[in-house]
Amino acid sequence: MVHPHQTPYVTPHILHRHYAQTSDNEFHSKLIGHDLEYFSQAGFDMDRIQLKRNAPVAQLYEDAIRNEGAIISSSGALINFSGKKTGRSPKDKRIVFEETSKDNIWWGSVNIKMDEHTFEINRERAIDYLNTRDNVYVFDGFAGWDPKYRIKVRVICARAYHALFMNNMLIRPTEEELASFGEPDFIIYNAGQFPANRFTKGMSSTTSVEINFKRMEMVILGTEYAGEMKKGVFSVMHYLQPVKFGQLSLHSSANVGMKKGDVTLFFGLSGTGKTTLSADPNRLLIGDDEHVWSDTGVFNIEGGCYAKCINLSQEKEPEIYNAIRFGSILENVVYNPATRVPDYDDVSITENTRCAYPIEYIPNAKIPCMVDRQPSNIIMLTCDAFGVLPPVSKLSPDQASYHFLAGYTSKTPGTEDGVFEPIPTFSTCYSAPFIVLHPGRYAEMLAERMSKHNVSCWLINTGWTGGKFGTGKRCPLKYTRRIVDAVHSGELLDSEYETFGVFGLQIPTEVDGVPREVLNPLLAWTDKQAFEHEVRKLAGMFQKAFKLYEGDVQESVRLAGPRVD
Repeated sequence: MVHPHQTPYVTPHILHRHYAQTSDNEFHSKLIGHDLEYFSQAGFDMDRIQLKRNAPVAQLYEDAIRNEGAIISSSGALINFSGKKTGRSPKDKRIVFEETSKDNIWWGSVNIKMDEHTFEINRERAIDYLNTRDNVYVFDGFAGWDPKYRIKVRVICARAYHALFMNNMLIRPTEEELASFGEPDFIIYNAGQFPANRFTKGMSSTTSVEINFKRMEMVILGTEYAGEMKKGVFSVMHYLQPVKFGQLSLHSSANVGMKKGDVTLFFGLSGTGKTTLSADPNRLLIGDDEHVWSDTGVFNIEGGCYAKCINLSQEKEPEIYNAIRFGSILENVVYNPATRVPDYDDVSITENTRCAYPIEYIPNAKIPCMVDRQPSNIIMLTCDAFGVLPPVSKLSPDQASYHFLAGYTSKTPGTEDGVFEPIPTFSTCYSAPFIVLHPGRYAEMLAERMSKHNVSCWLINTGWTGGKFGTGKRCPLKYTRRIVDAVHSGELLDSEYETFGVFGLQIPTEVDGVPREVLNPLLAWTDKQAFEHEVRKLAGMFQKAFKLYEGDVQESVRLAGPRVD
């Protein structure tokens, strides 16, 4: 019997409208109490703002939906939007010129100098903006799975979307690790909703992404694209690992064979296939984007994956497709407003649609994401918009050094702000937008490790075949996967090879499951004269780009590139 004053079938606390919010406030205020002094000294108005430290995923969903216009997709992922900026802004990246790091930094168009005073102005501007927000999110996590080389990272931001993103991309601490976290090694102040002042010295726009290695801090203004935080952490690790720890940081994915335990590193820029090709049902995934090749093995820098979603399907990429569920973030993805089903083919917002998910969402992820074994294979991925490079070539040690320094690929649409069609580019060490030290330093460490551990190296082209962009087509993923399988099985080590003309590359004459005309690009082109023209054109671009490094390499490396008579 139900009495008149009772409400049946309703959990009592739901009758209190603000029950959940009250509990959240108490939980987070109590949890972060020991750090209140730090935040006060940093300039945060602790009487006004509410700090939410390492908030539960469900609460970040609620806040993003309530305050940011996010929605829940049909698969349970959170769909949110980054506003005007839907890709990185490399021209707005700055490194502070200061005495502790100035002699190590590779200054130039990638690492543009900023003075310490301007950094202080922008840092203050970011904190002032954060002080105007009702909710300020803090996420404390780790970069680097190997405890010997990891750093503690603190992210301070005003959007639940950004907090959830970094919850997915950093290594999530246990309750015990969080309780004893202590002082962070690196702090990100993300006030991306607020613009930089264009009239401040050194500013080129209303966007500014800047790192100070002396303070070990990063400030973000004028861009809400979450990928800036991810790459900021990588830039710091790209500096600290060689300089402080003597280890080699790499822009790469990595996996390990389930049967043989063989480790493969995949180098490549966004859009070349690092994430897709390293997610292999027959191998354990160490990570999809950022790694360190240490003296004892390989470890992932991140705790999650940041996969491109354009044309994503369950058939082509089942591991990634199935990872898009509760806890994941779909970024700038169009959806059906009636069913909330994402449309991965719709690029009306951007071609750089993304999903960020914890690495354990991949069924065959290796947790912890590290192996105490040296790599057996290195695969250098390129996306050739000219359509002339073979889908696979076996590289000599000198060729490996040459192509690592050259870092040829094509920027694919959406990976950077303003890129709408493939643009041929040379990105040294396959990581020019994030590189911090001189490329020769990374190349020397790579060559030493490859020689010491007798590592095989392969150049794999995931770009166009049968013609350049506009006339040819992308190499089918099934062929690329078959080639990668042949690398892992050892099949390609026993193949017969022929020399590929101007580039002097060794290409296999046969790979089971891959047509002969795909293996040799010349056979795929109907217009042979046009093919030769494009080959020589690309070779000339290689030679021009490599002049920057000729004085820093041995003659055998310089001669390992293409030759045009």
